[in-house]
Amino acid sequence: MANYPSDLRYTREHEWVRVTGEKATVGLTDFAQKQLGDVVFVELPVVDRQLARGEEFATVESVKAASEVYAPLSGSVTATNNGVLGDSPEEVNNEPYGEGWMIEIEFSDKSELDELLTADAYQKYVESEES
Repeated sequence: MANYPSDLRYTREHEWVRVTGEKATVGLTDFAQKQLGDVVFVELPVVDRQLARGEEFATVESVKAASEVYAPLSGSVTATNNGVLGDSPEEVNNEPYGEGWMIEIEFSDKSELDELLTADAYQKYVESEES
């Protein structure tokens, strides 16, 4: 049984969200990176890009496939992890909740946070996907 950090929120598309004030850091969950396999390239958006919740914002290429990553919240991209992931895309695999983060968003609709899953709810969702 996986252990998903309880201080994060999750999407059914397997992104995690760490909220700090009016900003949210976003990355792929441990489940998602395991499904992808070894990540070899990550394409991230530019800073200041406006995102709508559910909009594709990144592409992750692995030895198995390319996969899109979707915005869990609407808002403006305030930072990207291009420096680390450009040089070491495998950090998505090695530290999905740490150095493998992708973007930071200044979110525009706080009510969208209510749509995200808790760690327990995400765990149950993943278990239902695996069975």
